[in-house]
Amino acid sequence: MTLETLDWLIIGLFLAISLGIGIYFKNRAQNSIADFFLGGRNFPWYLAGISMVATTFAADTPLAVTELVAKNGISGNWLWWSFLFGGMLTTFFFAKLWRRADILTEIELIELRYSGIEAAILRGCKSIYLGLFMNVLIIGWVNVALNSLLVVFFDIPADQAIWYTAGAMVIAAAYSSLSGLWGVAVTDVVQFTIAMIGTVTLAVIVVNSEQIGGIDGMKEQLPSWAFDFFPKIGSGTDTASALTISIGAFLAYSTVQWWSSWYPGAEPGGGGYIAQRMMAAKDEKSSIYATLFFQVAHYCIRPWPWILVGMASLILYPDLAPGDEKLGYVMAMKDFLPTGLKGLLLVAFLAAYMSTISTQLNWGAGYLVNDFYKRFISPDAPEKRLVAASRITTIIIMAVALIATTFIETISGVWTFIIEAGAGLGLVLILRWYWWRINAWSEIAATITPFIGYGLSKYVFGWVFPNSFFFIVGTTTLVWIIVTYATKPTAKSTLINFYKKVQPDGNWKGLFNPNTNWGNNINTLDEPTEEITVKEEKSQISNLVVCWLSAVVFTYSTLFFTGKFIFKEWTEAGIWFGVAIFAFIILRLFMKKTKIL
Repeated sequence: MTLETLDWLIIGLFLAISLGIGIYFKNRAQNSIADFFLGGRNFPWYLAGISMVATTFAADTPLAVTELVAKNGISGNWLWWSFLFGGMLTTFFFAKLWRRADILTEIELIELRYSGIEAAILRGCKSIYLGLFMNVLIIGWVNVALNSLLVVFFDIPADQAIWYTAGAMVIAAAYSSLSGLWGVAVTDVVQFTIAMIGTVTLAVIVVNSEQIGGIDGMKEQLPSWAFDFFPKIGSGTDTASALTISIGAFLAYSTVQWWSSWYPGAEPGGGGYIAQRMMAAKDEKSSIYATLFFQVAHYCIRPWPWILVGMASLILYPDLAPGDEKLGYVMAMKDFLPTGLKGLLLVAFLAAYMSTISTQLNWGAGYLVNDFYKRFISPDAPEKRLVAASRITTIIIMAVALIATTFIETISGVWTFIIEAGAGLGLVLILRWYWWRINAWSEIAATITPFIGYGLSKYVFGWVFPNSFFFIVGTTTLVWIIVTYATKPTAKSTLINFYKKVQPDGNWKGLFNPNTNWGNNINTLDEPTEEITVKEEKSQISNLVVCWLSAVVFTYSTLFFTGKFIFKEWTEAGIWFGVAIFAFIILRLFMKKTKIL
């Protein structure tokens, strides 16, 4: 298709604004790598929170939701709605700890929390594994999604779409390498605003089109299962229906996956760019508010415009081949938007794409520069050289990711690999903050074992999800527990320094027990260790549990209220609204008890 002059003007203006922001914030990123990667640790909560939401809104997200809805109606979204439990756990149990740790990257925590050569090896290997290997996989699947949009929207040959995607990626790399996290976060706000305006506009136009006939027309033309909010428990089906999952799959999603699996943006205990934004917040309360806003916005504000277009695509494009359902979203853009709005929607997708790419490039470079180059190659490098290295590394990651994109055939294949290759690691990432006995060997074992379990379950036993998932989680958990007790604790001096700095709740009494067997790891501090005792303040864990659960109920209730309101189901909307208000009151009360408010 051909864009009109107005469409091109809108696209050009957006790209110019993105580059302009990068140039404007350049001076804030050139004094130190703390300025480059954490914005000087001075982000207000709303900037950090919106930046988190914008990063998780990538070019593939509306397409993925459209595919889920086309297959299983609204209930199909539980495949990602189930991650809320882990997200809220991060909000109340970990956000303040990340900010308090005063580190530059998530991986730097390894040598703050663990000791010995094993900690150094773990830090170095994870900097490459996450900063380069895993990072380029994530960027690659986002690139594949944008390629799909360009092929359908512009009729660009599939083998040429990568060059257009590369152009957008170069612009994202330019402003992120110029301005560091400040420029990335500010452009995130602009890009998220544009993306939401664009997706809401498309939903309104499509739903109210003559073919759909508004919400009432949609309800008349679609089967009732498409409007079910909850999956059914039972045997699977080969035909389109509400999401039907086995008892095993239900247990995997609801009780295991959210705490056991490492997944980008939903790491148990926080991690990646989520941890980066928490560490960039100006204080502990700001880190908590930012993460709370992110969870609510991620699950309540963003999904419904995508879901509505996905449901409309069932009516508009009923003959899409299996696997192509996600293209219904792009086809709706192509068929229903007038001049000007076509440019706006394309900008919305470019904005979603670039906000994700700029973040991935920035935090990935942080791992490679801070946790590999500075730690192992040039520990005495001046800050100016480190900033220059950060900019060069950003460009290198971009180039490697473009090459990796050409080898990725399916987005779902990458998702499945990442979820199962990190199954079982999550509990170690949680407990390292709350149990003194976790050591570097625990995390090493929990990082390596899932790959072995993945290979056995897939190529030896021939299992698929959820059986493969339970096998990997169970095996990994057993292995790291055995390894933990078979190896020496972290050096006592390291643990005490960590405890004094982070002030965690949980089980730390063994650290001060005179009968603890430290092996050769009883290193002393300058001050006598007997003067350091477990903090006497009452533990806040029980109050934080109430905050966590009430926030989960509030978020789900708000999500369901919004949906029922959209579909004019007034009684159920009223019930969910009442539940949301009650949960909010409980949440606010216990946030005051924990002194979060």
